[in-house]
Amino acid sequence: MKKTALTLGILAQVLVNAQSIKTNIDLVNIKDDKVAVSMEFPKMKSRTVQFHFPKTVPGTYSVDDYGRFIEGIHFFDNKGRELAYTKVDDNTYSLKNAKALSKVTYWVNDSFDEETDTSKHKAVFSPSGTDIEEGKVYMVNTHGFVGYIDNMQDVPYQLVIQKPKDFYGTTALVDQDHSDATDTYILANYAKVTDSPLMYTKPDYVTFNAGGMELVLGVYSPTGKYKASDFKDNLEKMVVAQKKFLGDMNTNKKYAIMLYLSGDGGPSVQGFGALEHHESTSVVLPEFLSQEDIDKTLVDVVSHEFFHTVNPLKVHSEEIQYFDYANPKMSQHLWMYEGGTEYFANLFQIQEGLIDKNDFLKRINEKINNSKNYNDTLPFTVMSKNILLDEYKDQYRNVYEKGALLAMCMDIELRKLSNGEMGYRDMIRKLSQRFGENKPFKDDKLIGELVKVTGYPQVKDFYDQYIAGSQPTPYAQYLDQVGVEVVKQEVPPMLWFINDPNQTGYNEKNNTFTFDESLALSPFAESIGFEITDEVVALNGKTIDPKNIQSFIEYAQTIKDDQDITLTVLRKNGDKTDKIDLKGKAILTKLTSETLQYKANPTPAEQKLQDQWLTGKK
Repeated sequence: MKKTALTLGILAQVLVNAQSIKTNIDLVNIKDDKVAVSMEFPKMKSRTVQFHFPKTVPGTYSVDDYGRFIEGIHFFDNKGRELAYTKVDDNTYSLKNAKALSKVTYWVNDSFDEETDTSKHKAVFSPSGTDIEEGKVYMVNTHGFVGYIDNMQDVPYQLVIQKPKDFYGTTALVDQDHSDATDTYILANYAKVTDSPLMYTKPDYVTFNAGGMELVLGVYSPTGKYKASDFKDNLEKMVVAQKKFLGDMNTNKKYAIMLYLSGDGGPSVQGFGALEHHESTSVVLPEFLSQEDIDKTLVDVVSHEFFHTVNPLKVHSEEIQYFDYANPKMSQHLWMYEGGTEYFANLFQIQEGLIDKNDFLKRINEKINNSKNYNDTLPFTVMSKNILLDEYKDQYRNVYEKGALLAMCMDIELRKLSNGEMGYRDMIRKLSQRFGENKPFKDDKLIGELVKVTGYPQVKDFYDQYIAGSQPTPYAQYLDQVGVEVVKQEVPPMLWFINDPNQTGYNEKNNTFTFDESLALSPFAESIGFEITDEVVALNGKTIDPKNIQSFIEYAQTIKDDQDITLTVLRKNGDKTDKIDLKGKAILTKLTSETLQYKANPTPAEQKLQDQWLTGKK
């Protein structure tokens, strides 16, 4: 029996090799900061084919054009003769004599090195990008390295990674060979390829079991400031809590986290955060953060990505199930995929005891305030469906603000309708049972399915008004039902550069303040010709002390109305950056603070609903 089983195993492996696309990524012989890739194909059936790199990938909601990082591409027949091709655009190559096609070779540039130059193309979000640092680290988001042929996306891939012998690859994939010089992985199709990131660096990883799931955490810390073991206890506590919160909705047996910490000597990374996959997540954070801040960020960011193992990875429309990498069609339900997931990432922390009720309410308060920076009357379904278009892309980040708040309000609505017997989590559980990883729903039929699984037609009313409609969501009205009130307070006016100072970002490399392009400029900033892409260097000669940023803010608060101001900024000018002074008179911005607080004397009904909301208990 054993001999027969082994023989069948060998024959199966030979069959896979013969019918698969053998892809080799060479992380050993780096040339000018580029990686060589080769792909060998089974026999072609079509006379004309198109070879693509992705225009975008699931979970990013942006046009990234990964083909622009490709150089020196060559196509060959089985005798090594080069085949002619036509380059259609950055991502697509067309071959007319494709039946002879046997192999393609090319070089891959990394995206991290181009993040600071957005003159020609918007930067790739770092966690979905690629990094090639010879002898240090290789961030292999596979969609940035591996292409595909039309009508061959369901063909298996044999992925071979040539690596330095002393490097370790953090991934959820299982290595099929025992060589120190190569790792070999068998993947069912191209979707599985793009769903399987890897990070290669000198070994720094920990593995542990959390709630019956094997988890591996690999860390790259350029200065050696941190080790994977530093974050183990925090992650273990978080994942156990998540598994308990999800219950039978999560069936993962293995999960990998690749934590890339950017710091001195490396590329100037700008896009901090994470990107989800079925069995892993890639995370990029600045190394200068304290361990406490990294731990907190990991809980918030990684928990969000882990919850994506349910939604949208197991509950999704046909647009995601049959994702078109070359000409993507977007779903209209980002409110659920991202907003609902972000809500889960906060709700589980209060329900599983990781934060207290005041911390939770503070987070909701921040999301309400942040959502005011976006168009509150724009239907979420319209924004979602068209998110790749320029006129909508600046609204994307509202999925983490208003999107989460929509899920919260729907949660409260369901709990009130059901007398606490059903909430948003129960709805998603029923939806996942009705559909699943390989059974998508029709995008325009979702609301009917939500009514069906909940049994409440009022869910459609909510959806039509606040998600598909243009009516602003009455957060105060819903929060009132769970014993929460809004307290308004006037704040002393101050000089700042955007209407909401809390949305200010910080560029560690340039020691400057930065701002998201979706934010509204303050009247002062508009009056002096400030541009939202400018980076603030100094205010009347007062520079930013990275060890005491608060001192800059306190100085800004001393500025008087109509005072002479010189604002020093960095401004992009083609391929270079200019330091310029903008001068004018101070215009102070009037601010009103709206704070959420629990009612001192809620009604019994409000208190009951609040308890059910914050504990998840019925």
